[in-house]
Amino acid sequence: MALAVFFGCTFVAFGPALSLFILTIAADPLKVIILVAGSFFWLVSVLLSSLIWFISVQISNKNDANLQYGLLIFGAAVSVLLQETFRYAYYRLLKKADEGLATISEDGRSPISIQQMAYVSGFSFGIISGVFSVINILADAIGPGTVGVHGDSQYYFLTSAFLTMAIVFLHTFWGIVFFAACEKRRPLHIVGVVLSHLVTSGLVSAHVFESATCLENLF
Repeated sequence: MALAVFFGCTFVAFGPALSLFILTIAADPLKVIILVAGSFFWLVSVLLSSLIWFISVQISNKNDANLQYGLLIFGAAVSVLLQETFRYAYYRLLKKADEGLATISEDGRSPISIQQMAYVSGFSFGIISGVFSVINILADAIGPGTVGVHGDSQYYFLTSAFLTMAIVFLHTFWGIVFFAACEKRRPLHIVGVVLSHLVTSGLVSAHVFESATCLENLF
């Protein structure tokens, strides 16, 4: 049963994204490169935010539970802001690359549009974010135990899988809106992306706190 839960939740979380990758990205080497580079940008942003949070914890009072909870919220907010900062940096890099490709092209046009770059960039952020958010949960799904045996929700793993799928698509949408806002110089749209990302991060954090309790009871 545990193996069935693992594969079922994995396909729920990444099945739609895998289909999109196969149908819209895999056949184009340039899009694959943009996908890998975007994942790297996301990883660097999370590494920096983790470092900031770690330093904050080390210099604070570790016995103060309320303070540590506040630092966790602070770390999540910093992570979102750094992700969006690196999204903008990636936009600037892709914009320069687009201009360079247009320069060396025979017809003076880039082989890939900025809209396609926005889609692949957002998709790359979503995929790597989804993997990091659900990989430990899927690992626990393989292990022994019965979900809900102590009165907790039986749908915890399934809910986590659907949440991961939503995160992948949200990052894709955010990337498209963010790039379009940068192209058309609409700062309010960028603010909207950042705020919606912050709200989503808060909701996910609440789910993580609930999951910690669920896993403690599970094992």
